[in-house]
Amino acid sequence: MTIKVGDKLPEVTLMKATADGPAKTTTSDVFGGKTVALFAVPGAFTPTCSERHLPGFVTHAGDLKAKGVDEIACISVNDAFVMGAWGREQGADGKVTMLADGNGEFARALGLELDGSGFGMGTRSRRYAMIVEDGEVKHLFLEEGPGLEVSSAENLLQAL
Repeated sequence: MTIKVGDKLPEVTLMKATADGPAKTTTSDVFGGKTVALFAVPGAFTPTCSERHLPGFVTHAGDLKAKGVDEIACISVNDAFVMGAWGREQGADGKVTMLADGNGEFARALGLELDGSGFGMGTRSRRYAMIVEDGEVKHLFLEEGPGLEVSSAENLLQAL
């Protein structure tokens, strides 16, 4: 079943890319008691993700925070080392928390898996963005096909 507006996020252990290396965290730690703009990408260092999706959130981090967002997080079915390197390469440090869903457990729990095996990528996450308040999905912007349309930082800003 696909997550929808009004649902609580499932409890899942994730890895966070930190300056000291990978650190375990949970969805309760990331989303509890605050407003989080979460966006998911099919893969770090992939074209649309690197050229438009993550850069949009880096560019608009201050704008999102000015509209009440406490934290911005990017998640992908990649490991924490890859997410950390990608975040550094994109200038996300201090602006976007880079979360690793290495085994795809979060994507699966949300019902948002993407079969990327045709591209040699295995199971990944669909591209989406959401606003989460204290663990509850308040806005959900799910891409229905390839490309970046509804899950952009600019679209989230308009919704807030």
